[in-house]
Amino acid sequence: MTATPWGFRDILPEEAQAREEIACTVKGCFREHHYLPVETPLLEDKGSLEEGGRIADTPFKLFDDDGRLLVVRPDNTLPIVRLVSTRMRAADLPLRLRYEAPVVRECQRNAGGSRQFTQLGFELIGAGDTAGEVEIVSLVAEAVRKLALPDARIIAGSVRPFKELLAACEDRELAAEALRCVHANDFVGLDARVAKSAESEAVKVAISELPRLHGGAEVLDRVDALLAAAGIVAPLTRELRALVEGLAPEDAQVLSFDFSIMNSFDYYTGLVFKAYAGGLPDPVGSGGRYDSIFTGAFGDGIEVPAAGFAFSLERLESALNTAEDAADGDHAAVRTGNVAGAPLRIAVPKGSLKADTLDVLEAAGLDVSELRDPGRHLIVRGRDTRTGEGAVGDIEFVIVRPSDAPAFVGCGGADCGICGWDSLIEADLNLLQLVDLGYGLCTFIEAEPAWRAGQAERNYARRGSLRVATKYPRIASAWYAERGVNADIVSLHGNIELGPIVGMTDRIVDITATGATLRDNDLVITGRIMDCTARFFVNPGAARLDPRVRNLADRLAAAVKDKHFEPVAGSAQ
Repeated sequence: MTATPWGFRDILPEEAQAREEIACTVKGCFREHHYLPVETPLLEDKGSLEEGGRIADTPFKLFDDDGRLLVVRPDNTLPIVRLVSTRMRAADLPLRLRYEAPVVRECQRNAGGSRQFTQLGFELIGAGDTAGEVEIVSLVAEAVRKLALPDARIIAGSVRPFKELLAACEDRELAAEALRCVHANDFVGLDARVAKSAESEAVKVAISELPRLHGGAEVLDRVDALLAAAGIVAPLTRELRALVEGLAPEDAQVLSFDFSIMNSFDYYTGLVFKAYAGGLPDPVGSGGRYDSIFTGAFGDGIEVPAAGFAFSLERLESALNTAEDAADGDHAAVRTGNVAGAPLRIAVPKGSLKADTLDVLEAAGLDVSELRDPGRHLIVRGRDTRTGEGAVGDIEFVIVRPSDAPAFVGCGGADCGICGWDSLIEADLNLLQLVDLGYGLCTFIEAEPAWRAGQAERNYARRGSLRVATKYPRIASAWYAERGVNADIVSLHGNIELGPIVGMTDRIVDITATGATLRDNDLVITGRIMDCTARFFVNPGAARLDPRVRNLADRLAAAVKDKHFEPVAGSAQ
């Protein structure tokens, strides 16, 4: 054997020593606050874990010799719930437990990620008041300080305001779709769904605005105002206000709020928070309050509050390495989060989207003169022509294929970017979609040769599947799955129309703007899937650490408001 399985790697002594030092620092903080170590098995009964709540996806499942379905643990919190519920029911509360343990989760192939990572975490069980939340946030802040993470911030929110808002909706379809959009970080889709609803205007405004609120404690006033206008008068920000008041000044200064971090409504019950470091697109750790999981664990009807947090050892390591690279003047160092005042990096598409992209960026006040004729340069400089409030300063434009833009932003090569919605769907990365730019309009369709009308249905009846050629496998698969159609997807990268013409497939899923290519090849549309336009998007780290990306989003939204764009003859990818 010459290599490890994909998604796994060896760690050699030099790196292992560095990781050990990081882990010792974090565990030392936990230990000083009287958190006791526990260990749980690598394998867990899947059904037992699901009793505690929704478990993360895990790629490895196996049957025990007694027929039980086992999983390689994808997380450490639910195994600790099981441990406490079965082995520590007689323990005095509150319980303070800590752990260092590897977990395994699903990961896309060829996405540059890992399936195994190590969690350094703690759980506070049985402390449900403000003091408990102050304790866990303070502990995370202390660990971040001792690690000297660059430009570190703790970003907090709560699931309660949005959860109560959705519960008050008379339009239940809107509530379900709004929740899906927020979990997917798709604020463009959220606005589109809200606009179509007959719900009251106050509720619609609250649903659209609440996930976008971010900043200091002042945003809590806006949360209360939105909820009050929507008819919700319960003090749903009280816990967050108490948290701010209870923190020591050195901890409070690294805390801010962002209600886009709301997630896992079936798991978290109140406070959610994440720790970010400059240089990384993803958080170095996350946690929150999950009171409902332990209910009944210590006896019938006994409610047990609980909260916890887990660092990713790998991301802590990456953050510290990025800081070292930046200190050494490494030009290739990741720039997420305005590290050391670096220029804002924007991934801009070449091809059919380029002309409109340049016009919109220019309308938003950016100097794109070097970008109009970059020659063979892949990165060109730009600047903001505006000054004062909302200015973004120096800029670097990273010129990429539209389909590659999500990867550059998601992996930290750029802070934000522009591409078609289709590319964001196909990439399936954790990116915040902030603005529908309106241009690059095209339509996703299903089509077949006119002379083979009815053949696809006969083939489906005979073999039980539809063969479909496309270069958009995620979009196609999702569309057929929604309709209960078993589709065999054949991935092609060009001349998709040839698939059914030569008899290789029954139909195609592709994009069209004018329909000219379909007509020229005697193909007819058999289904309309969705319309697609260009979107402005940003990685979570930049969104929560660097105010420039939000300022740019607002300016782009203003630049395209009420502007009409013609469909493009080509892909919006």
